[in-house]
Formats: sequence, C-alpha cells, structure tokens
Amino acid sequence: MEKNELKKEVSGLTALTVVVGTVIGAGIFFKPTAVYGAAGAPGLGLLAWFVAGVITIAGGLTVAEIGTIYPQTGGMMIYLEKVYGRWLGFLVGWAQMIIYYPANIAALAIIFSTQFVNLFSLSDNVIVPTAILTAIFLMGVNFLGTKYSGRIQTVATILKLIPLLVIIVAGLLYPGGGVIRLIPLSVESHPVLTSFGSALIATLFAYDGWINVGTLAGEMKNPGKMLPKVIIGGLSIVMAVYLLTNIAYLFVLDSTQLAGTDTPAALVASRLFDGIGSKLVTIGILISVFGGINGYIISGLRVPYALATQKMLPFSNWFAKVNPKTNLPINGGIVILGIAILMILTGQFNQLTDLIVFVIWFFITLTFVAVIILRKTQPDIERPYKVPLYPFIPLIAIIGGLYIILNTLIVQPGNAFIGIFLTLIGIPVYFYCKKKYGVPGKD
Repeated sequence: MEKNELKKEVSGLTALTVVVGTVIGAGIFFKPTAVYGAAGAPGLGLLAWFVAGVITIAGGLTVAEIGTIYPQTGGMMIYLEKVYGRWLGFLVGWAQMIIYYPANIAALAIIFSTQFVNLFSLSDNVIVPTAILTAIFLMGVNFLGTKYSGRIQTVATILKLIPLLVIIVAGLLYPGGGVIRLIPLSVESHPVLTSFGSALIATLFAYDGWINVGTLAGEMKNPGKMLPKVIIGGLSIVMAVYLLTNIAYLFVLDSTQLAGTDTPAALVASRLFDGIGSKLVTIGILISVFGGINGYIISGLRVPYALATQKMLPFSNWFAKVNPKTNLPINGGIVILGIAILMILTGQFNQLTDLIVFVIWFFITLTFVAVIILRKTQPDIERPYKVPLYPFIPLIAIIGGLYIILNTLIVQPGNAFIGIFLTLIGIPVYFYCKKKYGVPGKD
C-alpha cells in the first residue's frame, strides 16, 4: 500500500450512520419555518417534504449505479470526471471544498450555538464564538482518526432519533390535533408554482448530505454491495421520519405558527412538555446538529485529498499528505475549517443553506445525466448494481434537479449568482494546476 493511500476501514454501519446522521441534522428542526412560510399552507408544505423525499430517493437509486462503477475516494468528483472530463470533476470538487462543506459546517454550527445559548440563557454575543469553537472541536476529533469520528457519528445518529420519536408519538396523540391542520393545500396569497419551488428548496436542505457517502466508497470493504444498500436504506429511514415529524408538528401547531417561529421544534416541544421535558428535547436537537456537523467533516476531509492526489490543487503535495498516525488527510480539513469560520462570522443560516442547495444540485443533476450517458457509451462496463425501472427513476431525479436549479435562478437570483461566481473561480485554478503539473487527461 502506498504511503498516501487510504485504508479500507469504513464499515457498513459507519457509512449508514453517515447518511442518516448527516441528513438528519438541523433541517427537520428548523426548516419548517422556511417551508411553511414559503408554502403558505400546510398541504403544500407537506407535499414539498414528500416530493423532496421522492426526488432524493430517486437520486439515491440513480447515483448508486455510478457509485458502484467508480468506487473511489472522492465520490461525485470522480463520477463527473470519468464521464465529462477532468475540468468538471475538478469544479465539483472545488465547489465542495470552498462552498458546500464549509457552508454546511458553518450553518449547522450557527444553529448548534443558537440552541446552546437559548438552552442555558446565555448572551447572544457568545453565539458566534461558540459556533467557531464547536467547528474547531469537531474538526480536531476527526483529526484523531476515523475510529473516533465514526463512534461519535454512530452514537449521535442513535441519540438524535430519540427527540424525533418523542415528538412524533406525543404530537400524534396531542389533544385537539388532527387531520384538519393538514389542509388546505394552498392559499391565494401564495402562487402555487413559485411557492412550492421555494418550499422544495428549503426541504432539500433537510435531505441534503446523502450523496456524501460516495466520498467514502474507496474506503469501503465491498462498495459494490454496500453503497446501494447504505444510500437507499438510509434515505428511506430519513423520509419516513421527516413525514411523520411534520405531521406531528402540524397536529400541535398550525402552519402559520410554524412559519412564524425561528425554532419550530422547540416551540412544539414546549407545547407538548412542561419544563424539563422541553429542555430534554432541546438537548436532543443539539446532539442531532452536533452529529450533522461531524458527518459533513467526515466526508469533507476526503475531497481536497482526492483533488490533490490528481494534482488538481495548488500545493497538491501538501493537500495529499496522509497523517501516518491517523491515516487521514488533515491538511484539507484545516482549509475547510478556515473557510467555515469565515462563513460563521456572517451568521446567515438561511442564505448559506439556500446557496448550498443550488450549487450542489447543479452537479448532482449532472451526475444523474451521467448514468444515462454511461448506459449509452459503455453498455458493457461492469455494473455491480443497476438502477431499477430504468430510465424512469433517473428521469424523475433529473426533472426534480432541473426544477430546483431553474426555480433558484428565478426566485433567488442573488444566491444563484454567488454560487456560480465562486464555482467559476475554480476554472483559472484548474488551468494553473494543469500547466504547473502537466497532468494529462481529457478536458
């Protein structure tokens, strides 16, 4: 084994908890505000949660095929490079390194800190310092090795389901609740198409993170069998939990109340439980967000490493170094942490999450298309797994992805512009590295 090669130490349980633990983070606890605010009605909001789940599962079923064809560390970066060329593989890795992972870490750290401050009635002035310390602490734990970060992920994933299950059971049994709170489907003040699109973008942040398990494929013992099961199984669990949780929310509060609070889960908990019960649910939320941050760090560490091993970053030798004691590429993590800290200083949770959704879904949609391209151009390539109901499942994923991209360009052009601009900065970086290192490859 080469000095800078990662070992196959990621188990199926760790990979499954990365999917469930990364996806179930802050979104289900805080995004109902944006979802029902955009939808204007409970029915349209619930429909957004359902459709986002369908798109995500269709996407998972689709991406699992290309993930088993190219089970290498780097995930989506490798998929796009193999099908479209090195330049696009680089761009997705670049966008993940400077936007996607830092923004996710920053957004979740802000939420964690806000909840922590509220729980202990601290001054709002400590929100940003606490968020920064949280990000630094979890990055430090990951630097100790996959064994430690994997344990945190497993424990946090199990514990984060407890407050959700408590809310689901108590909410569905709440006196005065019922299906009446789930209607109407829409209201005249909110145009259905644009309102649904904005609500869908908000829900997709809550579903985000599932594709990150692909970055661990090179460290799985049997990715051909493990990767599809992990993605599909994990997303099925997530969708069921999300739908039941939102129904429970609406049994306790109406959609207007959910849209009017920055902490919908905590408000529901305060209605369901008195005193200590509400605080225990808040602690559960903190654990959930904590695990979400850890999940993004686990996946994010591998992206700069994957770029650097292909000589597609300045200072590639530095980025590609693997710590001999922990067998982890920590230098890329230092850069991701630095960018995340800068983003934390902005304090803009919703803007960061909308930016994340637009940027990542542009590349995810190209990955869906790549599966179809490979079926046409390389029909005889070994496929340990094939997406079922081809081509209908990939087409559902592609249509959903295009809708998200176009809706963001129309409704949130500012976020779209920022995402495009930061991504395109990578183009001169790519050509600089190509000239410096003289790496051959299809552009």
